[in-house]
Amino acid sequence: MSAPTDDEADRFEFQSTSDTTQQRPTVLEAEDLRVSYGKVTALRGLDLEVRQGEIVSLIGPNGAGKTTFANTASGFLDYQGSVRYRDQEVATVGQTELVEQGMIHCTEERDLFGYLDVEDNLELGGYLQDDAVIEERKEFVYDLFPRLDERREQNARSMSGGEQQMLAIGRALMGDPDLLILDEPTLGLAPVILQDIAEALDPIVEQGVTVLLTEQNVTFALKHADRIYLLENGEVAKEGTPEELKGDDYIRESYLGG
Repeated sequence: MSAPTDDEADRFEFQSTSDTTQQRPTVLEAEDLRVSYGKVTALRGLDLEVRQGEIVSLIGPNGAGKTTFANTASGFLDYQGSVRYRDQEVATVGQTELVEQGMIHCTEERDLFGYLDVEDNLELGGYLQDDAVIEERKEFVYDLFPRLDERREQNARSMSGGEQQMLAIGRALMGDPDLLILDEPTLGLAPVILQDIAEALDPIVEQGVTVLLTEQNVTFALKHADRIYLLENGEVAKEGTPEELKGDDYIRESYLGG
């Protein structure tokens, strides 16, 4: 049999990569997911999945349901339909066990211990780990965010918003996550801090962490996610790869300024 031409080899390589992505195990999956706050419906029959090793981003305007989904997946909210973490229905598992199994949620509010310093906040994030893992994770976080290394003894409440966000992500990483949920990590941050957060994503994924990212910053999501779901009024309005959504007229006109 003759050797493949360059064009054939390119097509074969592309197909293999695509097939490999499709065959990755599903880490988080929602089917017909519905969530309400009293009479207000926040999620309306949501269907989505996050596969192992991906960065999946939920984008959309404020109130679209992004944070509601993150909180539901973490076991914070009651729901109808189904949301499963590694084939386990979240409602039957419980928040503590989800954390023990590797689902770590870095909330939009950051929820830092303001009167404790950087080192103490990080160590509290690793409370389920043994001492050797805590030390290993701390060094990873300090390598990831050198600003935190420089401020080990500084109280969290005296840090800038961007530094607090780095600390919140670092504390989440101390739990040695399998699935890391980052809820609006770039909200209100200066461009220089956005770059620091962006540069941290690849090393995090290289450690085998799957990332679910909720973002109002559509440009940031398009640059860094593998797949994207656009939520509007609690429903999936669009989904696809960044390349597919960049070429979508509605996305360009509504979220990228034409």
